Amino acid sequence: MRISTNTIFEMGSGKIGDLQAAMLKTQQQISTNRRILAPSDDPVAAAAALGMEQAISINDQLATNRLSAKAALSEEESILQSVTLLLQSVKDIVISAGNGALDDVQRQMFATQLRGNFDELMGLANTRDSNGNYIFGGFQSSSPPFMQSATGADYTGDQGQRMLQVGPARQLASGDSGSAVFEGGVTGNGRFVTAAGLGNTGTGIVSMGSVSDLTQLTGLAYDVTFSVDAITGETTYLVNEPPPATPTPQLYVSGDPIEIGGMRFDIKGKPADGDTFSVKPSTNQSVFTTITDLLTTLSTSAVGPTGQTRLANGLASANTNIANVLDNISTVRTSVGARLKEIDNLDSAGADLKLQYTKTLSDLQDIDPVEAYSRFTQQQFTLEAARQSFIKISGLSLFNMLN
Repeated sequence: MRISTNTIFEMGSGKIGDLQAAMLKTQQQISTNRRILAPSDDPVAAAAALGMEQAISINDQLATNRLSAKAALSEEESILQSVTLLLQSVKDIVISAGNGALDDVQRQMFATQLRGNFDELMGLANTRDSNGNYIFGGFQSSSPPFMQSATGADYTGDQGQRMLQVGPARQLASGDSGSAVFEGGVTGNGRFVTAAGLGNTGTGIVSMGSVSDLTQLTGLAYDVTFSVDAITGETTYLVNEPPPATPTPQLYVSGDPIEIGGMRFDIKGKPADGDTFSVKPSTNQSVFTTITDLLTTLSTSAVGPTGQTRLANGLASANTNIANVLDNISTVRTSVGARLKEIDNLDSAGADLKLQYTKTLSDLQDIDPVEAYSRFTQQQFTLEAARQSFIKISGLSLFNMLN
């Protein structure tokens, strides 16, 4: 079969071009350390590599979210620690102010210190983060969550919690609302709260009380009214109970337990005729209200037995409520700590996932250096041999055989 000179040149140049293209591709693979330069090189592996890249990107974004959540929660924990120390200082004031040797002027010094504590606590409750957002405002992060009022402070934020996606199937609150932190403390013993009437003139001091029978709790409010017989001096009390109950006066003995609807408490001292004591279901109360009530107690004269009794009842109530606030703050701090611990665990899992994803991606698209360099060397030899062969073949002619 005859082969034209044009065909020889076309076939030779085409083959050399193919060899050059193959060598260039190998050279690009070596320089980029990538086996797949285009999806057509390995469609299945290219699709799998794209999925791995997306997984790595999502994992990196989750790590960024965890970093943001950790920063926010760490800042909240720092503030809550300061709040705890401040409230412990307030509790010390309550205990110190109960010293019977103090007079009204000396107690005013405690009241002055307490006003400073109140202002400091207001500042902590209205703390901003590094972005200028109020930490305890819920979703209302652009305005101060607490505004001072006659009864303490009004909460103007909401109950929202900013959630961040910190795991493939896990969202985590990066903060807590001011209501949950500063208004989550309960009054009394958590089930009910006892209080002496503001107009009492006797020396009756009521205890915090406890639940004697949980099944008998009614959730109702009761009043205990005392009567003192003008002739015999006998003291009795009457518990107002809802119909159809018909309460009867009971003989009062200082310190003896009084039981009402599954609740037990006692009153010590000598209540005067007409003195009243209330028993109501416990409710949540703002720490600012508790401190404001304590300020009122310390600012009210405690001269005489009646004044001392009023002071003792007020301080006892404040001591209990501050302790409850501290318990609530401790609960919130525990929650914050648990979330920080979970973030650490998710960080560890995320780092392991990234290593796994990176290895899988490398297996899919990276070259084998030894194989690639060997192939490149072989292609160089093949290309050079093809060039030399083409030169010799293209130079063959019958005229070269003639002398």
